[in-house]
Parts: sequence; C-alpha cells; structure tokens
Amino acid sequence: MEHSPLILEQEFKAPLERVWRAISEVELMKKWYFDIPEFKAEVGCKFQFEGGEENKRYMHLCEVLEVVPLKKLKYSWRYEGYPGISFVTFELSEHGENTKVKLTHEGIESFTNPDFKQEKFEGGWKYLIHESLKAYLEEGKALRYW
Repeated sequence: MEHSPLILEQEFKAPLERVWRAISEVELMKKWYFDIPEFKAEVGCKFQFEGGEENKRYMHLCEVLEVVPLKKLKYSWRYEGYPGISFVTFELSEHGENTKVKLTHEGIESFTNPDFKQEKFEGGWKYLIHESLKAYLEEGKALRYW
C-alpha cells in the first residue's frame, strides 16, 4: 500500500525573512505553534513538546535534520513510548512581496496509535498553517489553542 505525504501550501502577505523567523525562532514560534524552549534551527538540535487533546497528551520527540536559512527546515517527529517516526519539512519561496510556505509531513503511516492518523494531522496542520500562522504573520495575532 502506497502512502502519500501530507502536503499543505499557503502564501502569506509577509516577506521571506519574517516567515523564516516565525518558523525558526523560539520566541516567535510560541505565538502560533508550540512553546519549545530548547528549539534551535541547527542540525542535530533535539527538542520536545507536549501536545494533543486536553485529556490525551503526548510527548513529541524531534530532531532538526536540515536547515537552509530562509529556504528549508526539516525535523524528525516521533512520540515517546510509541513506535513510528515521521518527518516535517517547511520550504519557503518568495512570490513578489509574499512568501509561500510548503509544509510536507511524511511517514505518518509508520505510527500505529490510532490517535496519530493522517486525518488528525491534516486537521492540526491546516489550523496551524492556514489559520494560526496566517493570523500571526498577516494580522499580528497570536492564535494558539493549546
């Protein structure tokens, strides 16, 4: 059975450098994503954060695998105590005065816990990219629901 990665694209009314900073700097990430104090956009950086629903929380264990400043950030994504590993990649490109973000999350099928199904990731990433990051970049609003 072939598994397709989850891919989302969104163009933002924001310059490339501002978008890069939003996905790679701790103080800005926590305004739209997660609060990850130990995160650094450096290959080999290991970080973790807790997420999930109110009554079901999971520890996410991640490691930065690739950094191309202003262009690409890739990290592994797995869960403490559960099998499977996936990979998240943010790719940025300029479109005039705007910036396009392409998010790819691959390897989701390696997770066996039913809470880690692709549909759940789709909902979470759509919210994070299309609503939370958009509101932060274009309106200066912090939108986090956790």
